[in-house]
Amino acid sequence: MVNQPEARSENSASRQISRSALVVMGAFILSSLLGLARNMVLTRTFPLGELDAFYAANRITEFLFNLLAGGALGSAFIPMFTGLLTREKREEAWKLASGVFNVLLIVLMAIVVIMWVFAPQVVRHGLYLLDPTARVEDLALTVKMLRVMLPTVVIFGVSGLVMGILNAHQKFLVSALSLAVYNLGIILATLLLPSNMGVLRLAYGALLGAAGYLLIQLPALLRLPAVKYDQRSGWKDQPVREVLRLMAPRLIGSGAVQLNFAANTVIALGIGVSSVSAITLAFALMLMPQSAIAQSAGIASLPTLSAQAEMGETEAFRQTISRILRTILLLAIPASAGLILLRVPLVKALYERGAFGAQDTQMVAWALLWYAAGLLGHSLVEVLTRAFFARQDTRTPVTVTTSAMVLNILLSLAFTRLFAGMGWMPHGGLALANSLATGLECGVLWALLSKRIGGLNRRLLGDGAVKALIATGVMAALLIGLLSGLEGRPRALLLAGLAGGLAVYGGALALLKVPEVWGVLKGIKRKLGGMG
Repeated sequence: MVNQPEARSENSASRQISRSALVVMGAFILSSLLGLARNMVLTRTFPLGELDAFYAANRITEFLFNLLAGGALGSAFIPMFTGLLTREKREEAWKLASGVFNVLLIVLMAIVVIMWVFAPQVVRHGLYLLDPTARVEDLALTVKMLRVMLPTVVIFGVSGLVMGILNAHQKFLVSALSLAVYNLGIILATLLLPSNMGVLRLAYGALLGAAGYLLIQLPALLRLPAVKYDQRSGWKDQPVREVLRLMAPRLIGSGAVQLNFAANTVIALGIGVSSVSAITLAFALMLMPQSAIAQSAGIASLPTLSAQAEMGETEAFRQTISRILRTILLLAIPASAGLILLRVPLVKALYERGAFGAQDTQMVAWALLWYAAGLLGHSLVEVLTRAFFARQDTRTPVTVTTSAMVLNILLSLAFTRLFAGMGWMPHGGLALANSLATGLECGVLWALLSKRIGGLNRRLLGDGAVKALIATGVMAALLIGLLSGLEGRPRALLLAGLAGGLAVYGGALALLKVPEVWGVLKGIKRKLGGMG
């Protein structure tokens, strides 16, 4: 039986996460829309073959940031920082943040200098390893873009720490909006810099966007209570070393994930022109609902889950994570079906103009088909891994993630050959491999977490999954009818599919008496009543 204080804590935590997740979701939707606008500007301005160089160089900088200062830092730093704040040890918390910042800055700057020197070797013997026929001018352009973009590794590293501090204080809006500023930087550079710079404009846009990504967060950081920077903190401090110790296994996992993305880029460059751009654009479309659904919930839940774990509120932790997973099931299942069914009109309506032709549409839509199949797995993994991090267990998700990513690379090599042998576009094999490996990763993490916390709420989750599948089936029937009735009118089909699909799915959930839907409707009714 749950005692009353813990039950109140559980309900309060759920409300806090819901409010925070809605804020982050709104910001992510805005960022996703700007990301979509960015890709629309890019595909209209540059052929996919030229964009390959930018996406390849960007993969290296993302690899370095995510390996050294991305998820590994957040998963180790936020639980410790939140724990100190929870115990009212604010001065120690800021000393920890200062020490991590000092160490991070030195390491990232050293890595950037080394990478700048060896950029030609990284491009020739890394990115283009499987493409021995690559043109000298393509290699030179990629090297130039990589060198321009390398400072973003330091900027994003510092930004990631600032974001972790803000999230630990339940400040999510500015951090979530920072991605929108990054996308805006690339858009402005593409539109305003001289056209004779060609695709190199994107590298300077990434640099501009990264600067904005950090600067927009600084005012919120400086407004936090008792902010104090200690320049003497660093390697010698035990809490800093503890963060680094907790980061170590996560670094391995991050390395595996980033190595997987890098391997996909290398394989795609070896497949043929435009393959890198096709999988990048398709993956970005899949990430739009994934970010709104799962990243928002994951980011908003980590401080609360960390606090519950720190206070030993096991039942509250169990119910909190179960409710979050149920919400993801209710949102990700229909989103996956919608992406699969509307993939061609979606890509056609968004991108097919300017330098982007009908063949490009088919390439991106083909990859999106297989990526969309993995949307549910990607969404659940986003939260499951954070549940382990909240318990300061980085080893388990890292081990699972590393194994899944090794499998992903092996499947990528196998499926690209299989698809080519069947006469299919081989880059679709990369997307299928990613979805299968992520699905396996999700299943293992789910089982392990359930075992560690004494079981998830199976009744709550099972009810959500069954009702989501039923409502998705009704929605899919509508979308299939629209595909037939509005063939050749991609924009009308997309708008009708989004509006009709959302209305039908929501209505089906309401008829199935899903309480989350009625809660939303009651909230809207209260808002309208207040306006009156």
